[in-house]
Amino acid sequence: MNIVVTGATSFLGRALVDELLKNHSVYAVVRPGSKNIGSLNKDRDNLTIIERELEQLHELNQEIKEPCQAFYHFGWDGSGSENRMKPLVQKKNVEDSLKALEGARRLGCRRFLFSGSQAEYGIHSRAMSEETECRPVSEYGKAKLEFSQMAISQTREWKKAGVSQMDYLHARIFSVYGPGDHPWSLVESCLRAFGSGDYISLGECTQMWNFLYLTDCIRALILLMEQEKESGSGIYNVAGPERETRPLREYIRMMYVGMGGHGSYSFGLLKPNAEGPANLIPDIKRLEQDTGWHPQVSFLEGIKRTNQFNHD
Repeated sequence: MNIVVTGATSFLGRALVDELLKNHSVYAVVRPGSKNIGSLNKDRDNLTIIERELEQLHELNQEIKEPCQAFYHFGWDGSGSENRMKPLVQKKNVEDSLKALEGARRLGCRRFLFSGSQAEYGIHSRAMSEETECRPVSEYGKAKLEFSQMAISQTREWKKAGVSQMDYLHARIFSVYGPGDHPWSLVESCLRAFGSGDYISLGECTQMWNFLYLTDCIRALILLMEQEKESGSGIYNVAGPERETRPLREYIRMMYVGMGGHGSYSFGLLKPNAEGPANLIPDIKRLEQDTGWHPQVSFLEGIKRTNQFNHD
């Protein structure tokens, strides 16, 4: 297939592009002058890098002169904690993502997959399925949810009018870790501290949590796009196995022991983030049933692989 990936130099975008290139031709869309463009393997014959601003994504057909079958949209500003509560930043993301949807339509894409977020659910104390009421706290979560609702409506209207038969897939991604993650992420911060025998201060870490290893996440996203259902539309939780959902403190302890018990840490010293102490208790039955996907990498194995990558 010919596949478009926006946000191609992001943590998930890079890994997705690398995996897709094994079997497909990929158009990787990046910001003009992106400092991370070097992370893409420019020597691959089946990779084309396109520099475009997010507000220009509806015009991709000006540079891509052949039909495309799939479109992954990861391009999104303000994902870090600093901008997650800024309404104007997140409002523009919704507008730009609608342009990406239109860009996919113009390219003749059969399916459009959007990287949603667990932040759409807000604060819950029980397992979250795709039918769970969404009560987002942050502007980031509200914007992701708003775009999903608008995209579902738009693609339905296109189908009814005979304009496009494109399916819309909404992947609500929970907490993914692995090689190439942001250096300030919890997992990377803990591995760095415990690997060096340093001290790290943490929040309360009493909330329930769930981690998913990077390669398992990418495999899920590809299977969603390739599923053979007559209509591939739908909302899907993408997260780790339910059996591994546990208090975040237990994950900290597992990393500490797994790294040899070096260094030290303490809880309760950092303030919670802007969205509050959300519980991550995902229900992934729909994803498993519709695609046959199951997570393959345990947390301890994932930590081992991530640490090895950091030292290679």
